[in-house]
Amino acid sequence: MTFHAPKHPLSYQLTKNLKPFLLASVALSGFAAPCAMAAPATDGRVMIEEVMVTATRRAEPLQKVPIAVSVISGDVMLSANLNNLRDVSTQIPSLNFRTAASNKDQALFLRGIGTISTSPGVEPSTSTVIDGVVMARQGQATLDLMDIDSIEVLRGPQGTLFGKNSSAGVLNIITKRPTQDLTGFIDAAYYNRGNEYRVQGGISGGLVEDKLAGSVTALYGDYQGNVTNVFDGSTVNGYTRYGGRAKLLFTPNDDLRILLSADYMHTKDTTPQGVVAQTSLTVFPTGVVNNYAAFATALRPVVASLDNREINSNFFTHAKDKNYGFSGQIDYDFAGHTLTSITAYRQWTNLQFQDQDRLPGPLAAFPQQHDRGDLKFHQISQELRLASPQDQFIDYVVGLFYFHGKDEETYRRDTTVVSGTTSTTYTGIANFGVTNSSYAAFGEGNVHFTDKFRATAGVRVMQDKIDYDFARVSTSPTPVAGIQTSFSSTGKNKHTDYSSRLGLQFDVTPDAMTYFTYARGYKGAAYNLAFSMLPQDTGVLKPETSNAFEIGLKSKLFGGAVIFNIDAYLDKLKNYQVPFFDIYNGSQVTRLINAGKVSTRGVEAEMTARPTEELTLTWALAYTKARVDEFKCPVGTAASCQINGRTLPFAPTWRSSLRANYAQPLTDSLTLNLGTDINWQTKIQYSLNQTLDTIQQPYAIWNATIGLETQDGWAANFLIKNITNKSYSPYLQTFGSGLVRFVPRDDRRYFGVNLHKNF
Repeated sequence: MTFHAPKHPLSYQLTKNLKPFLLASVALSGFAAPCAMAAPATDGRVMIEEVMVTATRRAEPLQKVPIAVSVISGDVMLSANLNNLRDVSTQIPSLNFRTAASNKDQALFLRGIGTISTSPGVEPSTSTVIDGVVMARQGQATLDLMDIDSIEVLRGPQGTLFGKNSSAGVLNIITKRPTQDLTGFIDAAYYNRGNEYRVQGGISGGLVEDKLAGSVTALYGDYQGNVTNVFDGSTVNGYTRYGGRAKLLFTPNDDLRILLSADYMHTKDTTPQGVVAQTSLTVFPTGVVNNYAAFATALRPVVASLDNREINSNFFTHAKDKNYGFSGQIDYDFAGHTLTSITAYRQWTNLQFQDQDRLPGPLAAFPQQHDRGDLKFHQISQELRLASPQDQFIDYVVGLFYFHGKDEETYRRDTTVVSGTTSTTYTGIANFGVTNSSYAAFGEGNVHFTDKFRATAGVRVMQDKIDYDFARVSTSPTPVAGIQTSFSSTGKNKHTDYSSRLGLQFDVTPDAMTYFTYARGYKGAAYNLAFSMLPQDTGVLKPETSNAFEIGLKSKLFGGAVIFNIDAYLDKLKNYQVPFFDIYNGSQVTRLINAGKVSTRGVEAEMTARPTEELTLTWALAYTKARVDEFKCPVGTAASCQINGRTLPFAPTWRSSLRANYAQPLTDSLTLNLGTDINWQTKIQYSLNQTLDTIQQPYAIWNATIGLETQDGWAANFLIKNITNKSYSPYLQTFGSGLVRFVPRDDRRYFGVNLHKNF
């Protein structure tokens, strides 16, 4: 292996220090930062290629945008087996993901702020946008990702340009557009420990020269899983996924572009309702430990532990999702302006089966609870946007937005109670739905006082309407385990509010920019709709609002060989919408409440360095202090309310990601790619109730690949995930007799090979 001497002192010192590491790391490869491509400067130095983002609803250089943004490329995702947003969150220190047995129950957190609720009557705090279309429900976006160009993670409130469900931030997902040149790819991968394989392919090209281009992409993946069900010997915690995306790009002239898109994804996940990690619970705040020996006996031969990967269940817990949609985007250029229209329809269905008792059968002490949930949701949206020229004293983006969504759900629970030698099964069925509409007008502009100094101002005014209906029937006239008595309710709410942003931006040098912003975040009113809805849940929850302040620096150093960005922020929220434990009719339930005041503050830093043309180093760090400031305790709650000053869930204090990539030409047509990434975090609390059992201790995951790439489009990569074989859990959750853990794909070391061909 040959090392080339860098052209400047910093490069020389970095390479000198890293040379022994690289020589010892032949097994490491292939994780490049999205901005890791090198471009030689005219004086021979290596420069990092500029990254373009659409964080301001128009294409701008990342280093010029006064927003904290992280970017990960689709090529990196493909080569590193990052297939969904949970995988992506492992690479972005400020982004955390709450996993669950069903996509319906998953959630995203940015800077410690997120929404944990299965209710269709509450919006996420982190918005997911795919090709300009806002996903109203988090479950729509947590499926498999394919044909990705890049994902932009915008941190902090983004309500002025991205809407009311982006009070914590935005994941802006951009898929690849058709090209006039005929191109295509095929990608095949296999990974051990669960026999995971994935095949993905696509083709793009012109259909009518300079007028019409199209593309088609398809995906199939299968993974048996990494959890064993000792009841029948099956393997679970896996998936089967298949889908596709098709696009047509019509350009009748230089001023008009029409893009039509359609996509479909089918997913079957066999994620269990948690794997039992312990059969005891520690009471907060007293520290008293309650042991549940009877449940431990009933669970045998499974033995609970923090690295357990076995269940003993007589009910097949799994979920099926279908997610599809159509959109049309029109961009028309006139007089230096661009008028954009995005019309979209999306539908999502979710069918889930869950074993709530987690045992092989009903017992006198432990009634059997088996659930089935059916969800059908569709949305239509229309956005009209006008962007002015950018070389004026004032530039702006203004627009109108309309959204309408309808959710229909049926949830059934069968509870079997054993008494003596007889057993009786009771059934509860809840039918409920939500209809919501939103109308908004928005605008954001920049005033360029000088070439170096500018100001930003933006506002979004919106009106939300939400209606719900709920009806539960039970075959038991009195409450039984997990089933409340019959109950029905309806409600509606209409509210007008706003989001805003103000900011200043100053170019210290041609390669360094500082900014300061204030933003008001807003998330709409909510209802707590779920199978166990109670009379106290019929009231509307107040909108969640926030006041966020951010100061940042974006810079290029050493002639463009290093990019270093850093920001500090403070975000104070009122009427935080979050679930909390309660007791009703003798049973523990979870209620969505306005928890009062919370805040998050911290510092984030990112750096990409190219000491040589062959070597790329990328580092990101997040310090987050997300706390409960003033908790409003529900009357008669089953949990302690002594949580002021305690951490918010899914908010580790420190989190960091370090990546290295080394590309060494072996011949004129063959390149060896070596690289590694290490992702580390401090302990994380998964529950607002502050139970000591739901704390995941600090851990680090180390991954690596080694690959060969040819000039004619072939690439082969060998991956090692979780080199140190570290077991951890992305989510810990208490239940009546203990604690369960969710088992991630990389809970143990595994290997894989990826073959890729571009043509």
